[in-house]
Amino acid sequence: MINFLHTFHPSPILFSLGPINIYWYGLFFVLGILAALTVSIRLTKRRGLKAEIIIDLTIWLVIGGVIGARLYDVVLELPYYLANHFAVFKLWQGGLAIHGGLIGGLIALWLYAKKHQQDFWQLAAVIATALPLAQAVGRWGNYFNQELFGRPTNLPWGLPIDAAHRPWPYLNYDYFQPTFLYESLGDLLIFLILLLYFKKRAVSYELQVMGYAVLYSLVRFFTEFIRLDATPIIFGLRFPQVVSLLIIISCLIYFTIKFGRKISQNKALEKNN
Repeated sequence: MINFLHTFHPSPILFSLGPINIYWYGLFFVLGILAALTVSIRLTKRRGLKAEIIIDLTIWLVIGGVIGARLYDVVLELPYYLANHFAVFKLWQGGLAIHGGLIGGLIALWLYAKKHQQDFWQLAAVIATALPLAQAVGRWGNYFNQELFGRPTNLPWGLPIDAAHRPWPYLNYDYFQPTFLYESLGDLLIFLILLLYFKKRAVSYELQVMGYAVLYSLVRFFTEFIRLDATPIIFGLRFPQVVSLLIIISCLIYFTIKFGRKISQNKALEKNN
């Protein structure tokens, strides 16, 4: 695989049917959804839920996630989209921000659980366990689009990036860090960890969800140090790093408050007994 990444120059188009182009990005996006859906169905059966629930929920999540991911990217790249209005609808060219997708998907999940009177945390735990697998697969679409790569490198697994896709300060460099690969491998590791805990019922549903949020935020925080794509800088950190830190802090605060209350309640019961 290392030699493949170093020597092969990817094209975003998988194949063409007359004037219609089929894109690698779209293929991996769909494959990621199908992989996560397959895992989610198996996990729901372990909890006595019907497969129809997760299939129905997936439609909500895809719609909410895509809308959220696109709106998030549009806000971050507003000058570009103001100058290229129709680019907003060209999803096959990339531009789906994962943090926006998580927000949109979370809202869709909450609405679905409320409407169908389902346990929000139980469904969220299933989705959080399968989601990193979808991300691990979907990240390969960035490879074929030659986007979201990292700093120049002489490592044997460096990515050859065409001059048209390089930031102007790096036009004299040929090979770049494959940040898509680092994140894909990190997502796969997160999936395996969460799957193990879910099967063993080692943690609560809430902790399962928070585990995903914290682990993915850590992966994203560190890979952002070598990415070159433009993003706002806040206090010396890239915007996704700031968002990742806020997610981690929020999770820690949530559990500090939650378990603090449980400890207080247990002490109160002990006194009464």
